[in-house]
Amino acid sequence: MEEHASVTSLVIVVSIAFIIPVLLHKLRLNVIPVVVAEIIAGIIIGRSGFDLVTPDIWLETLSLLGFIFLMFLSGLEIDFTAFMNKKKKTTLKEGNPFLVALLVFVGIFIISYGLSVLLVFAGFMDNAFLMTLIISTISLGVVVPTLKEANIMNKPIGQTILLVAVIADLVTMILLAVFVSIYGDSGENMWLLLLLFAAGIIIYWAAKKYRHQSFFETMTKGTVQIDTRAIFALIILLVGLSETVGAENILGAFLAGVLVSLLSPNLDMIKKLDSFGYGFVIPIFFVMVGVDLNVWGLFENTEVLILIPILLVGLFISKFIPALLLLKWYSFNTVMGSAFLLTSTLSLVIAAASIGERIGVLDELLSSALILVAVISCIITPIVFKKVFPKQKTDNAQKVMFVGANQLTMPLTLNLDLSRFETHVFHRRQDKVEVISGNTEFAIEEMNDFTLETLEKHRVFKGEIVVVATGNEELNYQIAKYAKERNVPKVIARVDIPEYKEELFSLNIDVFSVFFSTQLVLKMMIESPHVVDLFNKTDGGLHEVDLQNQSIVGMKLREMPFLGDTVFVRIFRGNESIVPHGDTVLKKDDRIVVTGSQKHIIQLRNLFDV
Repeated sequence: MEEHASVTSLVIVVSIAFIIPVLLHKLRLNVIPVVVAEIIAGIIIGRSGFDLVTPDIWLETLSLLGFIFLMFLSGLEIDFTAFMNKKKKTTLKEGNPFLVALLVFVGIFIISYGLSVLLVFAGFMDNAFLMTLIISTISLGVVVPTLKEANIMNKPIGQTILLVAVIADLVTMILLAVFVSIYGDSGENMWLLLLLFAAGIIIYWAAKKYRHQSFFETMTKGTVQIDTRAIFALIILLVGLSETVGAENILGAFLAGVLVSLLSPNLDMIKKLDSFGYGFVIPIFFVMVGVDLNVWGLFENTEVLILIPILLVGLFISKFIPALLLLKWYSFNTVMGSAFLLTSTLSLVIAAASIGERIGVLDELLSSALILVAVISCIITPIVFKKVFPKQKTDNAQKVMFVGANQLTMPLTLNLDLSRFETHVFHRRQDKVEVISGNTEFAIEEMNDFTLETLEKHRVFKGEIVVVATGNEELNYQIAKYAKERNVPKVIARVDIPEYKEELFSLNIDVFSVFFSTQLVLKMMIESPHVVDLFNKTDGGLHEVDLQNQSIVGMKLREMPFLGDTVFVRIFRGNESIVPHGDTVLKKDDRIVVTGSQKHIIQLRNLFDV
């Protein structure tokens, strides 16, 4: 009977974890992080709601595994190239992102400590150290997707916000381990933490040295998947070692994630890990957090109830005051939005609350209150950030004007790199547009017709790139010719008629044909399948970068200050095509085809910009 009950509870939790993302999408509540919705769902089905779930060995094991894997992925999310990329030019106008982020975090930590002392003095808390860590922590899981959505991840302000969150994650996790060593049962063995970090250094050195051995690479495919096995072995090893030296298991998991991040895993591996974590065990953990929360108990304790709004205000104050440093380079709205985003906190608060409750520093009600504050912060902060933070226009972004809204052009507007291209789609009112899968993200500008006068009125020919892809080939031909006459730098037209194609080619207009393009791709998939893979891959695929940075001009490839894992495949200089080598001298306006990981391609592109 007990086994039946345990399986029933597991079925309920897993079903909830599956349904929540679907409901958020259908109800258009994507502004709420999925993990927050999972905690809320857990509250509804748990002890504070309908009490449908009974915690048991099944759920406790999977929830613990989810917690460990969440901490592992938190370490994996840290991009250490943000610390190491010192060659990138920064201006006085923008400030050095790393230095500014470090100063902001120091301010956050000092103010968090001051607020914690006040809370202890007021009788709300007994331990200022733990409260300092809780107030100063920041949720990377909220910050990263919000920055990406706002299209500022690679801008100085985006890098500064990200670095503050990364530093906060690293420092609070390490100090949380120190806290447990001091206040837990193993206080006398704090020095043993050094063994854990020493083990991490040895593992990193060995992995870096042997990871590219040919016999390892041959075992990454098929049923062996040695790289995946190695990562899971690393997690279990460091989790076991951390418990052996008296630290929390989450520190070992976090350290495992940091080590894997330092080894720069490929995008496919990260997708596998994300898929297992966020697709299975992590949702179970967050639902169970909600199941175990004692929400109604909070209303029975006036002191704890008063603490919730005080903590929310404290979280914001601790981030807002240090963020005022950014006023030297950014507007007040930018600073306010940044402070709100940095107020978001979740995973480490849950970790700290759980640890505090286990070692007796926090009681159950206070632990529940802290988690509830973290949930509320993750709901409020992304919404306020979007309302307050000024809309960003990408510097030097090329305007791409699509004439004709259809199944070809509309998805392309979402797939282009928004940090490089600003897309506009123009649609004739009487034409039927089939919106793909109910997608409402397409920004389409309607017009009465596609006459040249109307297109001029809508400033279509002011773009750097004009793509003409209506269903009328003669119309495409006429618009493309006129765009070239209006000195549009790059014109692309959809044309199948041979006579039109020849004339447009002679005018230096790029022409594409849906039929022949499909035929060509199919031919390449048969004859050269790996070449097609290079075009399809975001990470490790082919990319083109333009050289505009005068400080790089005249430099030999072997003298380049930064290459990362990028490889130069071809250099196009005017009508000349050059196979690059170490002594190839770079010149202004060179168009260089490169391959490498996405993060290094972005850094190379930034380096080559003016």
